[in-house]
Amino acid sequence: MNETKKTAVVAMSGGVDSSVTALLLQQQGYKVIGLTGKMVESNVPDNAKRVADKLGIELYVFDAVEKFNEKVIDYFIEDYKNGRTPNPCIMCNEFIKWGVLFDYAVNELGADVFATGHYADVRCDNGVYKLYPAKDEHKDQLYFLYRLGQKQLSKTIFPLYHYEKAQIKQMAIDYDLPPKDSKESQDICFIQKPVTTKSFLTDKFGTKKGDFIDILTGKKWGEHDGSYKFTVGQRRGIGIAAPYPLYVIDIDSVKNIVYVGREEDNYKKVVKIEGLRLSYMPEKTEFDAWVKIRYNMPHKKAHVRLFDGFADIEFEESVNSVTRGQSGVIYDLNDKHLLGGGIINF
Repeated sequence: MNETKKTAVVAMSGGVDSSVTALLLQQQGYKVIGLTGKMVESNVPDNAKRVADKLGIELYVFDAVEKFNEKVIDYFIEDYKNGRTPNPCIMCNEFIKWGVLFDYAVNELGADVFATGHYADVRCDNGVYKLYPAKDEHKDQLYFLYRLGQKQLSKTIFPLYHYEKAQIKQMAIDYDLPPKDSKESQDICFIQKPVTTKSFLTDKFGTKKGDFIDILTGKKWGEHDGSYKFTVGQRRGIGIAAPYPLYVIDIDSVKNIVYVGREEDNYKKVVKIEGLRLSYMPEKTEFDAWVKIRYNMPHKKAHVRLFDGFADIEFEESVNSVTRGQSGVIYDLNDKHLLGGGIINF
C-alpha cells in the first residue's frame, strides 16, 4: 500500500529561487502545490504560472492586495513620513508570506510543510525550532526572517539552504525553468521602474523646504525639499559644498530638519530596539551575541540585555549609520543561529 505523499505548499514569485524550490521538493517526493500572493492591483507574475505548468503542479493565487497595502505599503510610507527608514521585506515576511499565505496554505490547502526560496536552515533542537545560516553566506537571509515564531518555523522548510546561488541558477537552466534567465531583483517590489523610491515618496508628500543643520554646531549648511528624501548614513546626493564630506546623522521629520555631520559623528556604540521578537526564549536575558543593524553588513559583537518588548545593545566597537526604522537582529555567539530582533529606535 502506497504511503500518502506529504503536501508541500511553495510560495512562488516566479523567480529562480522559488521555482527551483518547487522542483527540488517535487524530486523529493512531495505533492507540491504553488501559491502566489497577489500583492498589487496588477497581474500575477506570468513566470509563476509558467513554472507551475512546466512542473505540472497546481497554482493557487491568493488576493493579498488589501493586507499588503495595510501592512507593507502604508507602513513604508508612514515610516518615511516619520523620519525612519523602513524595511518592507521584513514586514512582508511577517504579515504576508508567513501571515495570510502561510495560514491559507495550512488551513485551506492542507500543507504539511510551507516552503519558500529563502536561504536559511530550520533545525529542531529538543522541540525548539531554530533558524541557522545558509551555506551561501552571500545569500544568507536570517536578517529578514527574525519576526517568525515557533508556529511558523515548525511547518517551514527551506530546500535551498545547502546550495550556492550559482548552483540554483544552473538547476533552472538544466531543467529549462522559465525564470532561468531572469536577473536578481534588489528593488522594492511595489515600486516599479521608471518610478524610484524618491519619486514615489515625492508623489505622496510633495516638496517641503527644510534645513540642513550641523549636528554639533547648529550651523545651517543649506536647504532641502523634504526630509523624507534622506536616510541616516547617506553621503551622496546631499548637494552641499563643504570643506569635508557631510553625512546624514539624524532626521527630525516634525521640524523637517536633516542633521548632518562628519563621518565620525555617524558612529554609535549603544542601540535600542523596540517591538522585540524572539525566535524562542533564551536561557538568559543578558548575554554577548553577534548583531547586525542592516542586512548587508558583517556581524558585530555586542552585549545584549533583553527586557519586556525591547532590548539594549552595546557594541564592542562603534558601528556606523544606525538608522531608525531598520532592524537590529541578534545571533548566537557560537554558531550564529537566529535569536531575534527588533526595530531600531536609538
